[in-house]
Amino acid sequence: MWQMSHSSSRSPSSTQTKSFRRETFECTVCNKRFTRSGNLVVHSRIHSGEKPYKCHVCEKAFSQSSTLHKHMRVHTGDKPYKCSLCNKSFSGSSSLQLHKRHVHSNRRPYDCPYCGKLFKTNTELKRHVRIHTGAKPHSCRHCSQRFARLDQLKTHLLKSHNEGSWLTCNICQKKFSGNGDLKQHLLRHEDVKPYVCNQCPKRFCRVHELTVHELVHSNYKQFCCGLCGKDFKHKCSVMQHLKRCSTNLTFINVYPAC
Repeated sequence: MWQMSHSSSRSPSSTQTKSFRRETFECTVCNKRFTRSGNLVVHSRIHSGEKPYKCHVCEKAFSQSSTLHKHMRVHTGDKPYKCSLCNKSFSGSSSLQLHKRHVHSNRRPYDCPYCGKLFKTNTELKRHVRIHTGAKPHSCRHCSQRFARLDQLKTHLLKSHNEGSWLTCNICQKKFSGNGDLKQHLLRHEDVKPYVCNQCPKRFCRVHELTVHELVHSNYKQFCCGLCGKDFKHKCSVMQHLKRCSTNLTFINVYPAC
């Protein structure tokens, strides 16, 4: 899977200089080079599929010992990375950085090419663009229905085809199709509000509630009346307006403001 090669280099000088030889280790599958044989051994597992590090709790296997170490936090509940802004803890540093950018930062570097709306993450932008394109990449294996979001498909499978398992809140017995929704719901029972507005002291259980609240501090109006073109901050506001705007239409179109 690998072989050792040599490379030489000379420093620019008019006089004769000492040349040196540096060992490099090359992958025979993709020709990627490494300065350490250990790094090549780890890399070679990408091609071989070897996963020598196995979790003794759930038998899940990994190609690197460091990945197994991180995985063990799933079982131990260890969350050593704590947010300095809201004290929420995470098992990995990358999760903490994503949390800070998604929850505590107002920076929105991703803009919609159709309407100019800004988003904090590329995932949010891709989900939003489907409003304009009408794309529904998630299809039901049992019928012809398609969905824009995976959680919509999961709910459909549970309700229409009895596929999967409902997740039940052990406090109020409310049912959920996804583990993430259940976790967010449990925060309400615990009165935990990890999402903090950086413009005022208000806190929220869900990131969507924070996003809606942030419009209070902004002049951005993301919804537009399809009849008269008037813009609104909230969907509920434009729906109320449409009832007054026309009471004779049987079909009402509400779309993001352009």
